Amino acid sequence: MPVITLPDGAERRFDEAVTGFDVAESISKSLAKKALAIRLDGELFDLDHTIEDDARLEVVTRTDEDGLDLIRHDAAHLLAQAVKNLFPETQVTIGPVIEDGFYYDFSRKTPFSTEDFEAIEAEMKRLVDEDLPTRREVVSRDEAAKRFEAQGEHYKAEIVRDLPEGEEIKVYHHGDWYDLCRGPHLPSTKHIGKAFKLMKLAGAYWRGDSRNEMLHRIYGTAWSNEKDLKAHLHRLEEAERRDHRKLAREMDLFHLQEEAQGSVFWHPKGYVMWRALEDYLRRRLDDDGYAEVKTPQLLDQKLWEASGHWGKYAQNMFVVPDAVPDTESGGPLFPEGVDDARLLAIKPMNCPAHVQIFRQGTKSYRDLPLRMSEFGCCHRNEPTGALHGIMRVRQFTQDDAHIFCRWDQIVAETQKFCDLASSVYRDLGFEDVRIALATRPEQRIGSDEEWDRMESALGEALTSAGLDYDVLEGEGAFYAPKLEYHLRDAIGRSWQCGTLQLDPLLPERLDASYVDEDGAKKRPVMLHRAIFGSMERFLGILIEDAAGRLPLWLSPVQVVVATITTDANGYAEEAAEALRKAGLRVETDLRNEKVGYKVREHSAAKVPVIAVVGGREAEERQVSIRRLGSKQSVTMSLDEAAAELCNEATPPDLRSK
Repeated sequence: MPVITLPDGAERRFDEAVTGFDVAESISKSLAKKALAIRLDGELFDLDHTIEDDARLEVVTRTDEDGLDLIRHDAAHLLAQAVKNLFPETQVTIGPVIEDGFYYDFSRKTPFSTEDFEAIEAEMKRLVDEDLPTRREVVSRDEAAKRFEAQGEHYKAEIVRDLPEGEEIKVYHHGDWYDLCRGPHLPSTKHIGKAFKLMKLAGAYWRGDSRNEMLHRIYGTAWSNEKDLKAHLHRLEEAERRDHRKLAREMDLFHLQEEAQGSVFWHPKGYVMWRALEDYLRRRLDDDGYAEVKTPQLLDQKLWEASGHWGKYAQNMFVVPDAVPDTESGGPLFPEGVDDARLLAIKPMNCPAHVQIFRQGTKSYRDLPLRMSEFGCCHRNEPTGALHGIMRVRQFTQDDAHIFCRWDQIVAETQKFCDLASSVYRDLGFEDVRIALATRPEQRIGSDEEWDRMESALGEALTSAGLDYDVLEGEGAFYAPKLEYHLRDAIGRSWQCGTLQLDPLLPERLDASYVDEDGAKKRPVMLHRAIFGSMERFLGILIEDAAGRLPLWLSPVQVVVATITTDANGYAEEAAEALRKAGLRVETDLRNEKVGYKVREHSAAKVPVIAVVGGREAEERQVSIRRLGSKQSVTMSLDEAAAELCNEATPPDLRSK
């Protein structure tokens, strides 16, 4: 006689075992029609799962996050079923849910093409219309392997044979077709709906091993309804239009090339933008009590071993021997009698070097907190396939800082950082910012009491600052919890940028200490923190968020003075010089071209202001101001324009001073 407790605390009592569908129907007929699955005591189950004992139950519908994941999971099965119907010789392998959709990997001699998508989608929709019921079957490992081998599904049979002997094997039937899967799944194909679309093709090695066969991967997206699907496709179109690599070419900001994979060649205009952003943040850090430092690029292996990075991160470091190059062989020339040389690593992060500065001289408890910042150039040996424009690079500059403090200062310092980070994001136009507290992972160091203390300190700081936050269970670093800042951009994408990590371990490993008021040596706590994350990635985010239409203070070229006729060239030069003296970044366009052509060209380069001058403007010392994206222009005196634009181009932190 199970007692089912619902999310609102209400109870439903049943005389015998019931299914999730029975419970949903007992609540309302309409809910039963919408029901896709159940969450039972926190775990997701099929709707027809039998409940024999008391439990807490939540009915999952397509408007829930779990419901959307189920739709995508079933859509992956639907894709595999449709492919098997159309191309029977194909073998199916795996098809997981991913962000915004799903994919399925297939083994097939003839590669798929995007031209196949129309037929596959049509078959998927036909299967939805058939409303094929889903049936779960539990079979033995040997039975499952035999079934898939008999069908020629050798990859599925291999997966089954590799499962532990005692593991329960589930096979999910969708009509006559079935697939190996843990589940759960929707009650029938009808519940998937038709708000899906196949997106692209890719290659993928079986089980991620380059020694294995290259499989054919089909990516798709699926949503709860057509409106959400259309919104997603629109976001993708917008993302393509806003791609920072494309905009960088149009704006002449930077380029990348094969001879320096993962490193950026910043052009003059791009570096102007970089410097404007860096100068802004440097002023904010100066005002907030940070002392800026500069540390070496190369550090000895011994330091990385002491810090613990060598054992966990050496494969991602660029390492060089501490030896003189042999001019004849080109290899290292070691000192006489030495078979090997010390290894040096190009730093992938700044924290061990900052500890070295802290350790110089005796520190007192009165010196804490000590806030140390660095725009530190770092290198990480990222896989070639993972590189992406300036968003994922091998050489990057962190807006890095470390706060050395006492335990009793953690809450105040965390709150101070949160105030600074929130203010910076607002200045840069990000109003939708989500904070998350990532807590202890399964594999970690330290006692539960220490983790309780650290997590409590960060949570208290957020609460004291009046900030709401999510909890990311188990996603903290192995040595400490951390805060994450997630920024939502103009088209709804979320970017994880700022972080604060609470670290009592590194000061211990590198023997950092201070003298407490009782004369005893104590270990400081180290707060690793960044607001941008890296300059490169954050600039990429800013470019895409603004679609290249950067605020005036960040724009590489703020004003172009363009002439209508060559007779106005002299005045154009005079006007440009006046605007430069007002502090603006100005270029002139004196070409013998139609002004409409000039406006279109500079608009494509995302110049925010075009000051058009002709004979009349020259006579009256005026300029005709045309803003990016506007078809209208406003005529004003040169002095008025200089004052207005200079005020607008003032960085946000200086406007209030």
